[in-house]
Amino acid sequence: MKKLILFLREGIWRVTDVPQGFRKMGYDIFKSFVMAVRRYDEDRLQTKASALTYNTLLSIVPMLAVLFGIARGFGFQNLIENRLFSALPGQKEALEQGLKFAESYLEQSKSGIFLGIGLVLLLWTVMNLLASIENIFNEIWRVQKARSWFRKFTDYLSLFLIVPILIICSGGISVFISSTLFQHLQNDDLITPVVIFVIKLIPYIITILVFTGLYMFIPNTRVKFKSAFGAACVTGVAFQVFQFLYISGQIWVSKYNAIYGSFAALPLLLLWLQLSWLICLFGVELAAAGQNIESFSFEKDTRNISRRYKDFLAILIAGIIVKRFEKAEKPLTEPEISVKYKIPLRLTGEILDLLVKTKIITETASEHELVPAYQPALDINKITVGFLLNKIDASGSEDFNVDKDVINKYWEQFVQSREFLTQRDHDVLVKDL
Repeated sequence: MKKLILFLREGIWRVTDVPQGFRKMGYDIFKSFVMAVRRYDEDRLQTKASALTYNTLLSIVPMLAVLFGIARGFGFQNLIENRLFSALPGQKEALEQGLKFAESYLEQSKSGIFLGIGLVLLLWTVMNLLASIENIFNEIWRVQKARSWFRKFTDYLSLFLIVPILIICSGGISVFISSTLFQHLQNDDLITPVVIFVIKLIPYIITILVFTGLYMFIPNTRVKFKSAFGAACVTGVAFQVFQFLYISGQIWVSKYNAIYGSFAALPLLLLWLQLSWLICLFGVELAAAGQNIESFSFEKDTRNISRRYKDFLAILIAGIIVKRFEKAEKPLTEPEISVKYKIPLRLTGEILDLLVKTKIITETASEHELVPAYQPALDINKITVGFLLNKIDASGSEDFNVDKDVINKYWEQFVQSREFLTQRDHDVLVKDL
């Protein structure tokens, strides 16, 4: 048992040569779940879910106002309202209050000075929520750059124009399948159970597709459909089961009413939002782990990496980028470097960030558009081993309030000794290694 536990905790991450097949798939699925659970605490998902719960609570009314404002323009406000109530049966009271506030918001924004200020505030609140969601998704994916404000505006506006149409389509498909199939097949004893099973699956399918879209398009990086869909299947089922348990637990509302009175819906809404965001963010972890599972080998060892081995990897990665530039080959992205040379993704990202910070390399456009590639930031005939190591040594702040009369002579001696240590390889170009 001890050997088995040790293998599942550490040994499995060192197994990197499993041939394609069901065994490799089993390893990858297990690794993905283990990595997602491990990063639950590391990425502070509980705190992130709390932050999104707070932002969502602030943005519920503006979001409903934007959604119903667009829906009213297309003439299907009532259909949207019905679909929201059917999709979130456990939040009927909260939705009713939110819709009343949203209606008042829209009425007030029709006239006077509130028209301009209110519209700007409305859009800013909604944009702020979506930007917060994107930032948290990016943190989980280890993406350093968020969308530009122009892309945020265009992408988020497109999202809000498409969402009402998707809600109507999903509702229409559900109604069509349930009504039409039942009318034609209600007398068929063999097919009716199958149809009933399919109809029961519709909420799960719709939820899975929604999560798949979130996981693919919200992070500012390229997410493969396979990774997004696999994570969405887990979180979609979990979300529907949570919905069922939440609705079943409404028998406790009478006790909350006795304690909170008319505010009973608020703690229940907060609980629902918190757990819903936790399920959603765990799915993001699953998608990120599933897509980069090959790069998570030796992930635990990277936390205790020695200084000299990190220097070696910095020279190695700089050498890869410089040599490809010299040969006029396509520059590689962070995931490509990680997979091609089997360097853990986190470590690859840290070293690339360090090399960009020290201006050894720079970001450039890649084929994937959302993911930058890397190329040298200066003449490759100037990038020697000594130059690179000195740049890394000098990275960061060295301006502290110390007793300079005592420290300065030791500092100068230390700098000279460091330069002497790298002097022997000072003229060795990285591209010639």
